[in-house]
Amino acid sequence: MTASGAASGSGPVQQSDIGARLDSALADVCVTPRPSAEGDTGGGSGGGVEYRAIAGGPLRSVLPADGVAADAQVQPYQLRSRLVTNREFKAFLQTSTMWRRGQAPALFTAPGYLSAIDGADDEAPVIQVSWYAAQAYCASEQARLPRWYEWEFAAKADATQADARDDDAWLSNILRWYADAGKAPPGRVASTPANYYGVHDMHGLVWEWVEDYSGLFVNADSRSSVEKKQLDYCGGAAVSLQDRRNYAVLMRLALLSAMEARQGGANLGFRCARDSTDQGATP
Repeated sequence: MTASGAASGSGPVQQSDIGARLDSALADVCVTPRPSAEGDTGGGSGGGVEYRAIAGGPLRSVLPADGVAADAQVQPYQLRSRLVTNREFKAFLQTSTMWRRGQAPALFTAPGYLSAIDGADDEAPVIQVSWYAAQAYCASEQARLPRWYEWEFAAKADATQADARDDDAWLSNILRWYADAGKAPPGRVASTPANYYGVHDMHGLVWEWVEDYSGLFVNADSRSSVEKKQLDYCGGAAVSLQDRRNYAVLMRLALLSAMEARQGGANLGFRCARDSTDQGATP
């Protein structure tokens, strides 16, 4: 079957229907989020959700902005304080029926798509969800998936520090969960205290999709030549395998580099983000 849905014996009506479904699903993914007023707590299928304003700033990353040593500069943004739950995603499916299991186009979902949602705890994070479906959900909240540097900026905080990466106890707790991830279904969202920015579960519950996950690993225009991963360009200058403080980030990079946008995972969920209209936002 082709992307247009043409199969042996299919008539023009079936082809037209499948083509329309693909167009509609792609529009859901690619829609440009409408700007929201500062302090808006959500919309679409996730009414009442909270977005936390994060001021941004320089970020020392294992993926330097220049491929050598430069800090990334993170602009002010808003990050959803909680992961998207099964309950919230089910509500989204009520109005966005094209993303239901068995109806979502195979181009945008893998066979295991949403296989865990029925019977799962409604307050646990939704898993087995593709990048495309996650992006479509975020668009329903006038949002998008967070970018890599945005996610890492918020994820480096613990409950009291904006940057806890040099805290051995904090890092050990993260690595301990990474060692056990996937051995049991994820628990409920926000069952543990929020971090310095008021954001829950950046670590210890599920891995998370980011908007630019594929762009981190291939050149800017992979259509022009054979894809070349950014890590190949950067080499040892970009990622220090000898610095144990980088292990947790490297594990996230390894996971994302292995993913395709139509895939999901038993420990892969998501939250949404928005551009900030308040340049002076503070946590």
